[in-house]
Amino acid sequence: MRRVVFCDFDGTITVEETFVAVLKKFAPELSAKLLPEIYERRVTLREGVRKMLESIPSSRYPEILEFTQLQPMRREFVELLDFLEFQGVPLVVVSGGLRGMVEVVLDSLVNRVHAIHAVDVDTTGPYLKVHSEYEGGTEMMAKVQIMAKYPAYQKIAIGDSITDLNMALQASTVFARDRLAVYLDEQRKTYVPWNNFLDVRDYLAKLWNKA
Repeated sequence: MRRVVFCDFDGTITVEETFVAVLKKFAPELSAKLLPEIYERRVTLREGVRKMLESIPSSRYPEILEFTQLQPMRREFVELLDFLEFQGVPLVVVSGGLRGMVEVVLDSLVNRVHAIHAVDVDTTGPYLKVHSEYEGGTEMMAKVQIMAKYPAYQKIAIGDSITDLNMALQASTVFARDRLAVYLDEQRKTYVPWNNFLDVRDYLAKLWNKA
């Protein structure tokens, strides 16, 4: 592959931080305690996300999916997919949230993305049990490990929050907004600010036309 686009899901493909909303709704006490600690990087994503998710009864998982299904997607995502398909560039969804949440929101678009990497859950016990093929370091979903699976000379990252930081630091081109932009300013990593996927599409069109 010459180029690959790695796109976060929560707050990036979705308008709002869907996974955070789920944690606040279904694990309110723990999320109130742990989310600020995660944002300040005093608690790792790996530790905090596991604690919050595994405090939720398995019986509530259908409610989680139902709640997620109502979350709006950024409308311009389809335009970005159209552009990338025309260019022959795969889009890989990398989410620190749950696979089921990603799939119910994307719906028929699941077939148009190259791959989805997200956290899986086992609902056979009394509480959710999380599993990630790419758990490592401080992350429940080590996005840099996922990037390494896709050899390409140009790796583009699109994100919005702390779960995208390591991915952004490794990418050749980064589109950042919200918390991710703040973290990248601290790290002095260059990025392209974006408001919607048309910004991303138009920037990439210009970049690739120069190549």
